[in-house]
Amino acid sequence: MKEVDGDSALDRATEDALALFADQRRGSRSRPGDRLPGEGAEAAGRARSGRTEPRHAEPRHAEPAHAGPAHGGQESFAYFPFDEIPVGGGVVDGGRAVGTARAAHATRGPSVPAPAPAPAYDDLPFTDLDAARNGQDEKRARDMTADDAPHGSHTPHATSWSTARAVAAAAAGALPAEDRALGDALGQVLAEPLVALTDLPSFDTSAMDGWAVSGPGPWKLPPPGAQDVLAGRPGARPLRDGRAVRIATGAPVPPGATAVLRSEHGEVTVQGELLAGRHVSHGQDIRPRGGECRQGDELAPVGTLVTPALLGLAAAAGYDALAVVRRPRVDVLVLGDELLREGLPEGGLIRDALGPMLGPWLRALGAEPGEALYLGDEGGALREALAASTADVVVTTGGTASGPVDHVHPTLRGLGAELLVDGVAVRPGHPMLLARLGPGRHVVGLPGNPLAAVAGLLTLAEPLLRALTGRASGASARAVLAEAVSGHPVDTRLVPVEYDGAGRVRPLRFHGPAMLRGLAAGDGMAVVPGGGAGQGAEVTVLGLP
Repeated sequence: MKEVDGDSALDRATEDALALFADQRRGSRSRPGDRLPGEGAEAAGRARSGRTEPRHAEPRHAEPAHAGPAHGGQESFAYFPFDEIPVGGGVVDGGRAVGTARAAHATRGPSVPAPAPAPAYDDLPFTDLDAARNGQDEKRARDMTADDAPHGSHTPHATSWSTARAVAAAAAGALPAEDRALGDALGQVLAEPLVALTDLPSFDTSAMDGWAVSGPGPWKLPPPGAQDVLAGRPGARPLRDGRAVRIATGAPVPPGATAVLRSEHGEVTVQGELLAGRHVSHGQDIRPRGGECRQGDELAPVGTLVTPALLGLAAAAGYDALAVVRRPRVDVLVLGDELLREGLPEGGLIRDALGPMLGPWLRALGAEPGEALYLGDEGGALREALAASTADVVVTTGGTASGPVDHVHPTLRGLGAELLVDGVAVRPGHPMLLARLGPGRHVVGLPGNPLAAVAGLLTLAEPLLRALTGRASGASARAVLAEAVSGHPVDTRLVPVEYDGAGRVRPLRFHGPAMLRGLAAGDGMAVVPGGGAGQGAEVTVLGLP
C-alpha cells in the first residue's frame, strides 16, 4: 500500500480523537457507528500493513488514554500534529488537525448537536497511535509529543520547576580565581574586592576650560605669550592673590587658585584684566583630590559582574588586571541522525538550530563554550565523548527521553553519574536532566526540540552557570499579562512574550516546542503556573540574552 494511506489513517485517527473530545465536552456517550481512538490506531496499523479489514459498527469501550506503558515498558507517545500552545483559552493555528476535526464534525449528520469550540491544547485526547514508520520517524514523533503530551502522561517523578532551578543553583560553587587583563575580563565576576590603588582624582583638577583665579576679582592676567596650564603638564607656578591664568579641562589646578572661572563667564579688558560676568564661589569648577575615592576605598565587592563601566573604573583606580572567577568550560554535544549543518532541509532531514544558538547563549551566561560536536544517535560515541571531556559542564541536546535511540540516560548510568534532576514539570522541555558526572563535572541534558531546549537552558543551565561563575541570582522581573494564557493543569509552562509598551507582556503566537519564531521576536519567557493565568495576572518573566 502507498505511504500516503498511512497518513490518511493518521488523519482519521486524529478526527476520531477530536470528535470523541467534543462528545465528552457535551456529556454524551459513544454512539453506534462512532470510531474511538483505539480504532483509529488499528486503522493506522491496517494501513501500514496493507490490510483493509472492514470497520466494525458495534460500539466499543475506549481504554483510558495513557493507561500504561507499551512497547516493552517504554511509554508510548502519541503523534499529534499540533505545534502550538493555546493562548486565550483556545488553540492558536492548530494546523492540519483543526481542519480535519471540522470535517469530521461536518459528516456526523444534522441530528448531532453543534460541536463545542476548539478545545484548549491540554484537553485534547491523545491516542496511543504509533505514527512511526521506522526508528528515526519514531524518534521524531516522540520528541514532538514528549513536551506536549496532556496531563495524563505527567511523569510521576518529575521535579517541580522552581525546585529544579534551586537544585541546579546549589549543585556547584564558584570556580577558582584567575588574573585576567582588563581587556579580557569583561563578563566575568570579581573574585576579590576592587580596592582603589590611588586617590581619584589624584590631584586637584580643573573641571572646565577657563581661568584659574585666586581671590576675588578682577584679576590680572600674565602678559601675552605666557604659558597656559594644560592637561598632562604638571608644575604650574603658584598663583598670587588677584592673579589668573588660562587653564584647560583636566589640568592640575595651580597652588593658590581658589576657583575656576568658565570661559563663557569671563571677559578680558584691553588693559589685560579678567572680569567675571557672575559671582564666583570658592572652589567652583575644581575637582578636589580624592573627591571620588581615597586610596584603599572598596569600589566594588566580590561577585560584581565586570561591565564596561567597571573596567573603566578599575583602570582609573590603577589596575592593569583583575582577579576574576574563571569562566566554566562547556562542551556541547549535539545528538540526532536527522540533523543537517548546512543547506536546505531535504529527504526527511532538518536543519540543526541548536548548534548555532547554544554557543552564543552559553557565552552570554558567562561560560566558555567550545565548538559543538555532532555525534548522531550512536550511544558509543556519546559515551566516549562524555568520558573524554574535561569541561566543567557538558550540554547535550536530544536523547533525554526513553526510546530506543535515546542514549543519554543509559550512558550516564554506565558512567556512574549521579542524577540530580531527572525530568522537570515544565512545558515545553520536561525530559531535561541534570547529572553530576564526577567532582566538578556536570551534565545538562536538553530536549531536542529548539524551544524545549531553551526551556532547559533557563531551568537548569542558567542557575548552574550562575553558581559556577559566582554570579548572584538574577532578580526576577514581574509583569502583568495583557492576554490570558492557558496552561497545563499541573506543570509550569514557559511562553515567549513581548512587552507592549505599557508595562504589560503579550504572549506570542509561535511558541510550540519546535519553534523559535516567537522566541526570536520576544523579550522574555513568561512563567505560567499550572492551570494557566488570566488577563491581568502578574507573572515572572525570565530575561533573554
